[in-house]
Amino acid sequence: MKKIYRANILFTKERTSFEVLEHGYVAVEDGLVTGVASDLKTLDSEGAEVVDFGDSLLIPAMNDVHVHAPQYRNQGIAMDLELLPWLQNYTFPEESKYVDTAYAERMYRRFVRDLWRFGTMRATVFATVHKDSTRLLMNLFKETGMGAQVGKVDMNRNCPDALCETVDDAIKDNEELIAEFNKPDGLVRPIITPRFIPSCTPELLQACGELAKKYNLPVQSHLSENMSEIAWVAELEPESRHYGDAYNRYGLFGQTPTVMAHCVWTDGEELEMMKKNRVMVAHCPTSNFNLGSGMSPIRTFLEEDVPVGLGSDISGGHDLSIFKMIVYAIQVSKMHWQRNREKAFLTLPEAFWIATKSAGRLYGKVGSFEPGYEFDALVIDDSDLNFDHYSLMHRLERYIYMGDDRQITHRFCRGQEIAEPKV
Repeated sequence: MKKIYRANILFTKERTSFEVLEHGYVAVEDGLVTGVASDLKTLDSEGAEVVDFGDSLLIPAMNDVHVHAPQYRNQGIAMDLELLPWLQNYTFPEESKYVDTAYAERMYRRFVRDLWRFGTMRATVFATVHKDSTRLLMNLFKETGMGAQVGKVDMNRNCPDALCETVDDAIKDNEELIAEFNKPDGLVRPIITPRFIPSCTPELLQACGELAKKYNLPVQSHLSENMSEIAWVAELEPESRHYGDAYNRYGLFGQTPTVMAHCVWTDGEELEMMKKNRVMVAHCPTSNFNLGSGMSPIRTFLEEDVPVGLGSDISGGHDLSIFKMIVYAIQVSKMHWQRNREKAFLTLPEAFWIATKSAGRLYGKVGSFEPGYEFDALVIDDSDLNFDHYSLMHRLERYIYMGDDRQITHRFCRGQEIAEPKV
């Protein structure tokens, strides 16, 4: 059924500026935007239901391009450790619990519900090595109507025995999930997920690359997050010119759509390879600070036309809200600017565009209200924040910096309103 939504509409068609329509209209049919206008008369409204959200804001929904669902319980814990000891002492023990599907369901239901709370309608997710728990998570996303790329994590070295698998088992388990969930136009689909180079032998990395090519599936992993990790990769992959090249040699670096988390220390040849291969950066500012990794050079990535999205990286990060990641990304860029005034810090339109339209390319045409884009949207009633009659731009900025899930009144994914998931 055709619907037309009336509200104060804001979105970023281009990186540097907002499109702003005061009391404008968005027309939606079969889950797709068919038009956006300031005047209803300019839209084909015949037979359409007009839904009026009054003075609320209508914006694209958030996309989280890097999050670890099984680390949900560990949010805000062990934030005084660097990456590698944090993995060994906290993350791997928690992920080992997901062999128990009852435990997995209890935690995953809360995780999906909280993504919904914060207005994240699409996510690119790491699960665990456990096939059954990964299937359960994918079915929970399907149940809610939210979009996700979910990866069964693959690893077979430098990890606890409970999380170590054989290459044959990794292939078999992945192919079972691929057969079940790799459907054309599916909202929930598999993504090939070697955890990172240190946890995967060359044989496993090769197998992951072959799976991605065989089924034309996207890839996700971690890249150049921490100096100790980078040194370790250089020891494990001495024939590779840099960390990114270690993935590239196995067909895991842009041969199919690829997102790499962090990229804190990416430069030189690695940056050039990312640019050439169109590898997306998942910028996770809170995680990079919490684990002492550093500050990802987002302005450089934008200048070099490297795709960028935002990730919460639970539980290296401590907050699931991508709105807060917008704020932190701007603040990180200001710290870079203090060191190099030639690199301008991010503006609000740029950070919002990264979180919506730029990140949304992982899922197709997502993250904008341009015709042909899938209607992923949030309705924000900011009346409790808008007590001094701010401009629409300032209202959105104030919400991003000061608001929370209580102001989100409606959530849409691919044109369908998404109810609160059951816990």
